[in-house]
Amino acid sequence: MVQVANYNSPGQVVISGGPAGVSAAVALVKAAGGRAMPLAVSVAAHSALMASAAEAFAAQVAATPFVTPAVPVIGNVQAAPLVTPEQIRAELVAQLTSPVRWTASVAAMIAAGATRFVEIGPGNVLTGLVKRIEANVEVANVGTPEDIAKA
Repeated sequence: MVQVANYNSPGQVVISGGPAGVSAAVALVKAAGGRAMPLAVSVAAHSALMASAAEAFAAQVAATPFVTPAVPVIGNVQAAPLVTPEQIRAELVAQLTSPVRWTASVAAMIAAGATRFVEIGPGNVLTGLVKRIEANVEVANVGTPEDIAKA
């Protein structure tokens, strides 16, 4: 069994599932002339295979205090603003078993007026995906202490 785990950008989709299912899917994509490669990950994130972890995680999230956010948080499951603690809790738990709708999330941020995206942390994968989704936005990456100083 495999399922879509990430809608990263137009033309880039990530699947998740057990090793046999992922291997079979990669072979099918390649046989059809597409490009596919297995990713080195430790869990079948964003798939139904995470359901048992989601149950335990939900209990921890329910016990964690949250406050109403000062600014809307765009969730990657609903690709919509999360404005209450209850919405944030539900989204956090759903992320374990639901696909990441990155393309739709970026589109929602742009529709809300975002014109600049800053990726904070090592690497620049998200920066590149944002540019693939919408070339007319400004992107920046802050991955080192020197980058923080520049920002």
